Formats: sequence, C-alpha cells, structure tokens
Amino acid sequence: MFDIEENLKKLPDKPGVYLHKNAYGEVIYVGKAASLRKRVRQYFRAHGATDPKTAAMVAHIAEFDYIVTQTEMEALLLENTLIKRRLPAYNIMLRDDKTYPYIKITMNEDYPRLLKTRILKNDGGKYFGPYADVASVNRTIDLLCDIFRLKRCAYADFPAGFRPCLNGHIEKCRGICSGNADRDEYMADIRAVVAFLKGRNGEVTSYLKARMKAAAEAMNYEEAAKYRDYITAAASIIEKQRVELLSSGNIDVVLSAEPNEASLAQVTVFFVRDGRLVGREIHHLDAAAVSGKQEIVSAFLSQYYVNRTIIPKEIIIESHIEDEALIAELLSKNLGGNVKITVPERGKKRELLRLARNDMDESLKRMDERILAEREREQELKSELCRALGRDELPSRPLRLEAYDISNTAGSDNVGAMVVFEGIKPVRADYRRFKIRGDEKGDDYGSMQEMLYRRLKRGIAKDKGFDRMPDLILVDGGAGHVRAAEQVVRALKLNLDAAGMVKDDKHRTRGLVFGGAEFDLKATPALFHLIGGIQEEVHRFAIDYHRGARKSSAVRSRLDEIPGIGERRRNALLTKFGSIDAIRNAEEDDLAAVPGMNRSAAKQVRAFFER
Repeated sequence: MFDIEENLKKLPDKPGVYLHKNAYGEVIYVGKAASLRKRVRQYFRAHGATDPKTAAMVAHIAEFDYIVTQTEMEALLLENTLIKRRLPAYNIMLRDDKTYPYIKITMNEDYPRLLKTRILKNDGGKYFGPYADVASVNRTIDLLCDIFRLKRCAYADFPAGFRPCLNGHIEKCRGICSGNADRDEYMADIRAVVAFLKGRNGEVTSYLKARMKAAAEAMNYEEAAKYRDYITAAASIIEKQRVELLSSGNIDVVLSAEPNEASLAQVTVFFVRDGRLVGREIHHLDAAAVSGKQEIVSAFLSQYYVNRTIIPKEIIIESHIEDEALIAELLSKNLGGNVKITVPERGKKRELLRLARNDMDESLKRMDERILAEREREQELKSELCRALGRDELPSRPLRLEAYDISNTAGSDNVGAMVVFEGIKPVRADYRRFKIRGDEKGDDYGSMQEMLYRRLKRGIAKDKGFDRMPDLILVDGGAGHVRAAEQVVRALKLNLDAAGMVKDDKHRTRGLVFGGAEFDLKATPALFHLIGGIQEEVHRFAIDYHRGARKSSAVRSRLDEIPGIGERRRNALLTKFGSIDAIRNAEEDDLAAVPGMNRSAAKQVRAFFER
C-alpha cells in the first residue's frame, strides 16, 4: 500500500517531473516543477485544490512517482515527452498533428526543383509556407515551373546518351539532361521564384510582361497570349494571399479558446511569412473545462514547437503566460537564434491579433457542434464496446484499437497487415506491414501468431514506432483466430484482450467474437459501423500489400535470372522502360544507355530474351 504522507516527506527540493497515478496504476497527470517537494505537496494540502479540475484529480490519486532533472528546462522537455507517451486524463493534450503543405526549393541540387512537401528537413532546401490551401500550392508550383521551364525530374546525374522526357520534347523544361541549360541563367530564375514566394511578385510580373511584349513585337501572338495568361494566373494566386500586414519577418500568432462542454479547447496558429498572412492551422486539445486560456497556450507552445524544424522568430499571444521566459529560451535553443514571445499593445501587430481573433471566433461557431457530436459518438462507442467485451470500464482516453489480417495466394507470398484506430479515427502513420517469414503454407493461425508476436515483442522493447501498445487487439476471423492471438498474448505475459471480427455469408461484418461467445453488432449500429470500417480497412491494407509483394515477386522471377543484373540495374531498367515487355523489345544501345548499365550487361539482357 502506497503511503502518500510518508512519500511526501521523501520528495527532494530539486527540479523534476511528477506523475500522479490512480488505483489501477494508470498515470492520470504529468507535471513539472522547479521544486518537486513544494509543488507535489500542494496537491495534498487543504488549500491545494483551488479549482474543480484539481479537486477531481486529487480524489483519484492513489500514488505518485517522480523523476529528478538537472534543470527546469530539462523538466519541461521531459514533461512534454511523457504527456505525449502516456496521454494522461487530466493533462491538456494536443489531440491532432495536422501538417499543412510547404513549397520546397531543393537548393542542395545543381538545378533546384520546386516540390510540395509536408515534411520539413534540415537538408539545405528553402521552405515556404505552411499553406492552408493545397490546391493553391499545386497551382503555384505548376505556374512557376511553366513560366521558368524549371527542372521537374528527380535525376541528379545524366550520363551520355540520356534521352529527354516528354517535358523536354514539348519545351516545358530547358533540357538540362541534354546539357543545353545555362546554370547561371537558371539560378537567376530561381532567385525570381524565391522573390515571388516571399511575396515580392513585381520581379515575376515584370519578367512576364517583358516576354509578352517581345513576343508581340515579333508578331508571335500565340506566345504573347501564353504570357498574358501567365500574368493573369500569377495575379490570381497573389490575390489569394492576404494583404500585407507587416513590413517583414516570420511571425506565428497563437490564440486559444475556452474549453467547451466536451472539455475540448481549440488553439489556432496563424502563419505570417515575410509580412503576409499565408495560412492557419487549427488544433484541438483535451483540457478540463476550467482550464484558462493562458494555461492552454502554455501547454500548446511547449508541445507544438519543441520538435519543429521551422520556428518563427516571434510568437504573438493575447496575454502573458506562466513559464513564458522558459519556453522562449527553449525555442531559441532549438532555432539557434532569439525567439520572442510577445503580447502587442498597439500598432500593426495588435491589429493582426484582432484580425486573427475575429477569424477564430467565426470558425469556433462552425466547429463546436461537430466536435461535440464527435466526442459524444466516441463515448457511445466506448460504452457499447465495454458491453460487448463484458468490461465494467475502459481507459478514459481515446481507445487504441489495432486490427490484423493475413493475405496470401495458395499459401505463397504470405503477408500481414496492421491498422490502428484511436477513438473513431484511423492513425495511418501507425499502420504496419509484415512479410511472414514462417514456412507454413496457408497456415493463417501460424501467420497471425508470427505477426502478433513480432509486433508485441517490439512494443515490449519500446522500439520506435511500436512503443504505443493497443487497448484491444482485433483479428480478422473467428474463434480460432482469437485463440491463436490469445496464446501469443499469454506467452508474452501481457494484459491485453483479443476479439475476432466475423463476417456473414455475404462477406459483411456480422459480430465480435470474445470470450468464446459472439456479440451481435447489428444490435448496436454505431459499433457495427466502426468495426465494419476497421475490418474493411485492414483487409484493404493487407490486399494492397499482397498485390505489391506478388508483383515484386513476378518481376524478380524474370530479371533476377539474368547474369549481371542485380537489384540496382533491375530497378533502373524498370524505371526507364516501365515493363518487362518493353525491356524485352529494347535495342542493345538503349539498354546500355540506362544509368548503371554498360555494354556487357546490355548484351546479357538481349541474350536472355532472345534465347
């Protein structure tokens, strides 16, 4: 029995992180402190529970643990990590991780390209954004590539004899692969592209007008009309950006709203890049109904920016927050420069803040109803799942459901698939595929056990990407599949439930098999819809992987028989010609011109297909 009073006496007067746990050993709250002794004792003193949220939490604390750190900065980082890993019920937690697209210029290449990306890397590229309008990003990239005839392919080297692609033939590219491009001219155009993306569109507009005028004077009216259309398209894209609000600089505006009845708080981030408001992201956080805006903003800043590659030099908020200086110091270290957290009182920044607040208030009106309905549906599904599994209670956080399926053809190309749902939403970043290594042909049970064992073993080892363990295992099959899954769970000494998703004669989801009995899902429409969707998703994911594995196997069965053709040359040939038939019909000179090939290897390919 954990003696709270006795353990309070042992707390050190040092910075660190504390973890409050309930009677089931679940972590229900994670906090940081400059002094663990002073902070943790406050919860258990008569005056400690100053608000209903804290009072409710304290009533459920059965024990606590703590981790001592060297500095308060270390405590802040550790708190953020533990909140994301443990998802405690009483913490304010960032629920979603939306990523909006950026436009990237690959400056690390001799001839840079324009790409749309959602992943930021420290790779020497220039990134612009984020942008909320994906269609506008696509139009901008297409327009700039057309105007300046920029390189579109991903090839870095072009050996002698390399054939230009369609873009080169129709003059949408300047033929870099043929050695016809002047790099100094190309880089001058890239600088014009950078200026355009920074909002200085005069350079591009002047360029287009000059080209249009020159074409018109040469009586090339078709070419002049093309540049006229480019000018119109560029003006349309520029118009979609908000008016210039600030003279320069990259700024994020972070605003929060009070939690609603479902204990959901909204934080909106507005992005100002080089003086223009270019987009926004909306995030939802789990927060108790009494949490104030300052507390929500503080929690958001420490979680959202801590691992980001791009951090603005200034973050504008409505009012000062606790740990403001500490968070600014942390972000400055991550950026490698000074990051300011400011509360403007007047001027253009105050006007920007007012504009952002009005925009957020409007979006809140539209979103509150949908969010509450979604939360109610999650709670309804959790209750129905409790009843189906014969459980009194499930964790208070959104349930993590992992579903598994096996796919093969007459026992060959055996593959497994795992899909993940949290609450009612798929978490596609956590989907996993497994190439079954066992020798049992067509043994679904053995294949399922191998896949589950490998997944759960990596979860026990806390391997990256597998460290989040499921609340419930769902297998595509009946009682036999469930028993096979349970044997793996028992062998690994885990406290996990497994249920089978069974289908009717028409191959539609019928029920859940659990504990030797079947629960009829048709009596609970909401749960029926969720489980049916999960079963279809894992089946689709498994089939897609199996088709890819079968296709890859078919490719290997032909090209890998050719002496001197390894994986690299095989892939280069397929990239160039697209199919086995095209390779079979290719001339020796064409085969030898493929990157990585030579005359000897080309002769081997021709000899193989001519025999």
